[in-house]
Amino acid sequence: MAQKEVKSSIQVIERMMSLLDALASHGAPINLKQLALETRLHPSTAHRILNVMVRNRVVDRVEPGTYRLGMRLLELGTLVRSRISIRQEALPYMQQLHQQLGETVNLSVRHDDEVIYIERTSSGTQMMRVVQIIGARAPLHITAVGKIFLAADGPEKCLEYAKRTGLPKFTDNTHTDQAGLLKEIERARQLGYAFDNEEAEKGVSCVGAGIYNDDGQLIAGLSVSAPSERFNQAWAAQVKQMAERIARAIGYQG
Repeated sequence: MAQKEVKSSIQVIERMMSLLDALASHGAPINLKQLALETRLHPSTAHRILNVMVRNRVVDRVEPGTYRLGMRLLELGTLVRSRISIRQEALPYMQQLHQQLGETVNLSVRHDDEVIYIERTSSGTQMMRVVQIIGARAPLHITAVGKIFLAADGPEKCLEYAKRTGLPKFTDNTHTDQAGLLKEIERARQLGYAFDNEEAEKGVSCVGAGIYNDDGQLIAGLSVSAPSERFNQAWAAQVKQMAERIARAIGYQG
């Protein structure tokens, strides 16, 4: 990208932020004329940027020419708050579980059709290439925690996920057929935990359980990963118990 284009893109972002700041400073919807005045933007420029923000639900158009902050900001704010708090509350419990089992402990959340790893506790000596670096993503159907999220969705939405994604194959063990995945999801729903049997990466297995908030909503998952030769399915009880302890720490009543 040319330097001029980069500069222009940055300028648009700066103008967008100035519009957000102006909207945030008012408790009531504000009209285009006032927004342009406060941000020192030409009305046509402000209008063009606001149209894009409206399409992305960052800004709501209350009536022609009048705007307010959009619900998408509330959704994102809630998501950020939940991730920050869950990381802070979960870390001591993750460290306990790591001390008990001596294996990698992961904390992940859902975003659309993927899980995102937001915290990890390990000794730093284990050679595991599986996607467990903080910020890494993985499809729901290949991870233990992803299956917990699919189980919470129910069979109908799980089928929608399967059709939407096509269940891409990562290893020979990946569930690529809907019937097999549904059976696995139902098992996870009944047990309260799920396994990844070398479905994301050959030679690596995992067990995960869900973490619920004070509203009873599934907001995150706790999992333990290890090379398959060391992996023990009996760890499921400890993972589930620790996930429940984290949930209670953030207000879940059960």
